Amino acid sequence: MVIAGPTSLAALMLGAALLVPSGGMDTAQTGVAPRFRGVNLASAEFAPEKLPGIAGKDYTYPTRATAAPFAAMGMNSVRLPILWERIQPEMMGPLDEGEVKRLEASLADLGDFRQVIVGIHNYGRYRGTVLSPTDRSGAALADLWTRLAERLKGNPRIAFGMMNEPHGIDAGKWRTVAEATTAAIRRTGATNLILVPGTNWTGGHSWNNGGRNSNATALANFKDPGRNFAFEIHQYLDSNSSGSNPGCSGAKVGRQRLEGVTSWLRQQRAQAVLGEFGGDQSPTCLAALDDLLSFLGENGDVWIGWNYWAGGDWWGDYPLSIQPKDGKDRPQAAVLRKYLAR
Repeated sequence: MVIAGPTSLAALMLGAALLVPSGGMDTAQTGVAPRFRGVNLASAEFAPEKLPGIAGKDYTYPTRATAAPFAAMGMNSVRLPILWERIQPEMMGPLDEGEVKRLEASLADLGDFRQVIVGIHNYGRYRGTVLSPTDRSGAALADLWTRLAERLKGNPRIAFGMMNEPHGIDAGKWRTVAEATTAAIRRTGATNLILVPGTNWTGGHSWNNGGRNSNATALANFKDPGRNFAFEIHQYLDSNSSGSNPGCSGAKVGRQRLEGVTSWLRQQRAQAVLGEFGGDQSPTCLAALDDLLSFLGENGDVWIGWNYWAGGDWWGDYPLSIQPKDGKDRPQAAVLRKYLAR
């Protein structure tokens, strides 16, 4: 999901026991519910046009109070988007200690959740430059995650969301960057779950599109020395799968758009997290959300988790928000509750 900042939102988120590693499943186990179910608590990545920005004014990290309604619903996972340029102001430079402290304070506040995904919300870019394996920018992502992994590897609840929605980069080149980053994380000794996106906005609907340059072809047999990764895939329900248009394209649209990538995952003996999905409050969208969550439950051998987009205190009247307003649930929350209760 593209975020323009808190004032223009309409214009545009491991458990201690390790997961079954990708490549480690012998048989499909359809009907096994995804084990991680939660929400994106977005706000720390807001106002990317303001660097570094002012904490509490331009952006904010989620607190225990922000997260409390979702813990009470039974959610056990939070995806926490952060901005690369704030946590590491210079490419390959040291981490900003003030920003690290804000991140660590938020992680402590999210201690009620079994999993917190720390995700770099940069679309395959650093200060607007698209990452490439042929220059310094490609190595920069490995450098960032080396530094973050050294700080976070002692907490097995934390999953590493490598990069949000890369785009404008060839799928084969993205694989080179992603595998180098994965290897760098493992060299720190970190055993945490790593979430690996595809390019082309990591859309489930387009995963198999593009022939030799598709995510399906480029990311086949992805290598993680630690054998504890999952693909991060996003799928919105509106007309162009962006999440920025009103309404949803039918009650079965999520299932239809994910069928191809689900088959690919099973063929690969791989697993995935649906890192972003959502719909507005219209009856069609509520039905589509219900059917999508049902589909994930039917295919829990490959879909190990989901995180709805979005919660957070700064969303206001954003149509996809499920942050309670005036103490009342949003309509989408009733649909989510059905699948949390299971």
